[in-house]
Amino acid sequence: MGLFDKLAGTKRPPEGVAHGSAEEVRAALLGLNQPDVPYVIRNGAADRADLVAEWRIAEPIWQPFFIQSQLTHAVRIRMRLTPENHEVRALEEQWGVTRVGNPPRLAISSEYSRGPNRTVTRHWTLGRGDSGRLEATETFRFDGAGLRDPLREAVLKSGWTWRGVLFGKL
Repeated sequence: MGLFDKLAGTKRPPEGVAHGSAEEVRAALLGLNQPDVPYVIRNGAADRADLVAEWRIAEPIWQPFFIQSQLTHAVRIRMRLTPENHEVRALEEQWGVTRVGNPPRLAISSEYSRGPNRTVTRHWTLGRGDSGRLEATETFRFDGAGLRDPLREAVLKSGWTWRGVLFGKL
């Protein structure tokens, strides 16, 4: 594996794992859709891909007298299954989203990135604990690997390569 593959997040299955069919890989990826996960995997024809995994992250923000959610990131992984090479080509994209104006409305900010997302976001709230001492409690967490890792593991268990795409065609 070369430097470019390492930067793109390419992973190969362990030796001896039999290659599943494209239909089995698709079923394994779609099977990750569960009611308790914060992402959705869907048909990607509208996005020029075979499958798309999306995760929209709503971070809590403090407003006077209440806390509300604010959409701040949109993460999408477009996947193309290439049966002739037994690989899933994956393009990971991330946008920053902000609220602007009065009243606030959503707008795409100037943030955009391609490639494996290494973003980790955490929010903490300070308050008094049961003992009366000041304590920090984690109220929000986002780690980009929480979307990519289950997808990649499903592909590798099917005997296919997960090939990250940074440039060029998916």
